[in-house]
Amino acid sequence: MVLGKRAISAEELLHISEITGFEVPGEDPATNTISIAGKVGAGAQVPVFDAYTKGDGPQVECPPGLSPHGVVAVEVVGDSMEPVYSAGDLLFYTRETHDGVPEEVVGHRCVVEDVAGMGWVKQVKAGDEPGLFHLISLNPGANTMWNVRLKWAARVRLHWPAELAKKA
Repeated sequence: MVLGKRAISAEELLHISEITGFEVPGEDPATNTISIAGKVGAGAQVPVFDAYTKGDGPQVECPPGLSPHGVVAVEVVGDSMEPVYSAGDLLFYTRETHDGVPEEVVGHRCVVEDVAGMGWVKQVKAGDEPGLFHLISLNPGANTMWNVRLKWAARVRLHWPAELAKKA
């Protein structure tokens, strides 16, 4: 029998720690937090979610496997991404660029800001013309947003259901 090696994801590590009761070693929890930048719309219209001065928002314990440096957390508002993301869930992402939509995020679930200053969580697909994107809702009863111009998009790195988030 051949045993392979693979990296364990933060979500898998969290599930293992919940089942076994084993505490994941890491930095001091008091210094290992991420600021919640604000809210992001999943069907709900939410103005750009950088609602707090950098670091002044509510804090959440940094998920295992993520560094608190360069990671942003936002809270989901709305139900257009059900059953994957629900209202109150936290999404963690890192922006590779402050402007534009990197090619590698297209096709994935992302946190985005449109040119009107609204923040969304959607699956990003290429639009009908260069520079336009379709923002896909996962909930079959929700509307897809067609040919939207975006300021930026960042792929969701980790999703924490509301009940797992430990706010500090």
